[in-house]
Amino acid sequence: MTRYARRGVHGQTVEALARRILGGDIPEGATLDLVALQNELDVSLTALRESLKVLAAKGMVDARQKRGTFVRARGDWNLLDADVLRWQFEGGRTTDADRSLLRNLAEVRAIIEPAAVRLAAERRTAADLAALDDALRAMGQNDHDAGHAVEADLAFHRALLNATHNELLERMEMVIESGLAHRDRIVHSSPHSENPVPAHRAVLDAVREQDPDAAEAAMRALLEQAGRDLERIDGDDETKGPGPQ
Repeated sequence: MTRYARRGVHGQTVEALARRILGGDIPEGATLDLVALQNELDVSLTALRESLKVLAAKGMVDARQKRGTFVRARGDWNLLDADVLRWQFEGGRTTDADRSLLRNLAEVRAIIEPAAVRLAAERRTAADLAALDDALRAMGQNDHDAGHAVEADLAFHRALLNATHNELLERMEMVIESGLAHRDRIVHSSPHSENPVPAHRAVLDAVREQDPDAAEAAMRALLEQAGRDLERIDGDDETKGPGPQ
């Protein structure tokens, strides 16, 4: 899947509209007032229409005679599109829809990554191991920088998918990256998350030893830890209750 290039007014307009739709500010089924949006976003009608074509290609909007341009039902949206996932999670807030999508992502990872790591254990090359070693080393550099921790985690999981040497599985990185990055930002910003290095090292050790069974077991343990971290933070948020309004 090709990512949408975020450039200029056109890119900004696409993302502004996408985030409003994904966040529910423009609800499913709503007919868009193009003139009002044009004035509000301070763009030309041509630029607005071109931006809507991008969202139409991702299943988010459509246009019909006598009805105009409208937001399609969520079931029609291409939620596996890398841009749609990124837009969902980069809105600066964690909504119920975000949390639901994170749970769905966890289920997808539980299906894909244990099977993928078995292939990685069988097919990994010296270059694959070097990439995994680099990512794990970066993960171990605890400088209390959540952004650094996110990038190191993404690099590790990206390297694992690449080590399968399966072109379609390698592309799955684009599907899970945005959601994984959002989950990581939540987890690594909390002082209550578990140290991720031992669980990742266990995966790498099994891949290095070319032991598919051990690699799968280690990956399942890693995913269980990831789930515990997120549940613990969700529980903390519920205990604190709503913040200032």
